[in-house]
Parts: sequence; structure tokens; C-alpha cells
Amino acid sequence: MKTVTAFIAAAAILLFAGPAFAQAAPEAVADGALSARVVQLFLLVTVLSLAPGIAMMVTCLPFMVIVFSILRQAVGLQQSPPNMLIMSLALFLTYFVMEPVFSEAWKLGVQPLLDGDITETQAFQRAIEPFRVFMEGRVSPAAVESLSEATERAADGDRTPLSILVPAFMLSEIQHAFQIGFIIFLPFLIIDLIVASVLMAMGMMMVPPSLVALPFKLAFFVLANGWVEIASAVVKGYGT
Repeated sequence: MKTVTAFIAAAAILLFAGPAFAQAAPEAVADGALSARVVQLFLLVTVLSLAPGIAMMVTCLPFMVIVFSILRQAVGLQQSPPNMLIMSLALFLTYFVMEPVFSEAWKLGVQPLLDGDITETQAFQRAIEPFRVFMEGRVSPAAVESLSEATERAADGDRTPLSILVPAFMLSEIQHAFQIGFIIFLPFLIIDLIVASVLMAMGMMMVPPSLVALPFKLAFFVLANGWVEIASAVVKGYGT
């Protein structure tokens, strides 16, 4: 996770922040103070350092990670695929799902800020709006209601405050991921029960059923093209 985050941050700095720094450095030296471009670069680096937490809060990354982790557990493999591979797959699928939201947030908030047309506060309000729409379309009303009652904080008009919307969205994504994980787990559980029943009928009580069931579960998963089908299903669940 840390390696992937560092790679993304470094690439983003080189691609987007490099030209800004090249233009801002001479200005800062000439004026004897930090220019607006340097401040924007500082804000960009700050946001990139918080990228893992932001990704977990306002994107579908938690859902992807939980589903793939449950899938690995259901198959019966503890370390294959490794955690880094699952996280990388979840990151790219998250980018695939969230790309329209990222593009709209950049167009509405980040680009006008870089052009100097709006302030930082206006940029935040505009950039967060696409994420708010995405979260409101996925959040469970029960989660919003429960958190609102717990905090005794009412909604501002028709809009739910971000302090309630973000945790409600995270809880909704976790709940949804466990529901999907339960459905994924059932076929593999049936295979385990069948293998255990056959071994008991044969009097082979000392043979671990999980060890015997593993090849059958792997064969079933491969023949069903499991990784592709499940990845396609979770992406289609977001209406992409």
C-alpha cells in the first residue's frame, strides 16, 4: 500500500507539479517571497500525502478491497494473491469507476484554482461536489439517519453535512461489501461441505477437508473465470 501510494504521489508530482514548480521558482526568487504557484504546489503535496485516507473515505476503494479479500479467504488461499496485488487491483478498478468524478472535480475546482480564477475555499466547495453526488447515490439512508441521531446534528436543508455523509458512506460501502462477500462465499462453502461429507463417508476423518477441497475450489473458480467475472460485476454495480 505504501509503495503504491508513494509511486502515485511521485508520478503526480512529476507530471503535474513539475511545470508549476519550474515557473514558480524564478518568481519566488525574484520577488523574495513565495509565489501563488509555490503555495499551490505545497497544497498539492499536502493533498497527495493524505491521498490514501481520502481514497478510503470518498471512493469505492474500501468496497473493492473487502470483496477481493473475502474472495481470497473463500477460495482458501491465505497469501495468494498477495496483499499488494489485491490493493493494486482495487486501486485501478477504483480509478476506473471514479474517473468521471475525478475529471469533473478537476474541471470544476482544481483547474480554476490553478488559473487563479477562484479562491481555495471556492475550489474545495466545487471539487467536493462531484464526490458528494457520488456518495449520496450510494449511501444508505439508515446509516445517515443513525449517525444524525447519534450526533444530534440535523441536515442543512436538503444536503447532508459532510461530517455525517462521509462516515455514513464508508459504513454503507462496508455493509454492501459484506453482502457481496456472503454471496461469493456460498459456492465455496458448498464445495467444502460436499468434500467433508465424502471424507466422513469414506472414514477418512484424519484428512483435512480444506486441503482436499482446495483443488476443487481452484478448478471451479478458474473454469468460471472468477476474477474477471467478479471484477466486472463489482464495477457494473456502480453503473459504469
